[in-house]
Amino acid sequence: MSSLARLALHRAQPLVARLEALQPLALLAARLYVAQVFFLSGLTKLRDWDITLALFADEYRVPLLPPALAAWLGTGGELLLPVLLALGLSGRLAAAGLFVVNAVAVISLVDIPPAALQQHHFWGSLLLGLLLWGPGSWSLDAWLHRRLLASPTMRA
Repeated sequence: MSSLARLALHRAQPLVARLEALQPLALLAARLYVAQVFFLSGLTKLRDWDITLALFADEYRVPLLPPALAAWLGTGGELLLPVLLALGLSGRLAAAGLFVVNAVAVISLVDIPPAALQQHHFWGSLLLGLLLWGPGSWSLDAWLHRRLLASPTMRA
């Protein structure tokens, strides 16, 4: 490696360190944003359950599941998983579950408008990042992990 390349790497280290220090905030923002989107969608489904059942029977074509079961599972997932994701409790599991809910929504909607599809891709990208990197150090998962490591019974 040339001395110029070494110098450039050396000078970039403080900037990289500052950017990496923002990672917990970025992961928290991603968790809260995606959680809000899916939780509000679940609340909308609950507000008028008859319309939700009709949509799952006529509009959403969820593969392999009867419409009523798909409605219950989808709505339940949209209400429970975002809470876990926002708290960062079982964060990877919550992200994986919402990723599946998001994918099923895209597959099930035959005539999805391009703007809506783009939103689903964005949410899916955020969820994939949370699945791969976890909920971050500002999460209940991280807090519990630190508590368990500090516990005398867990160190033995």
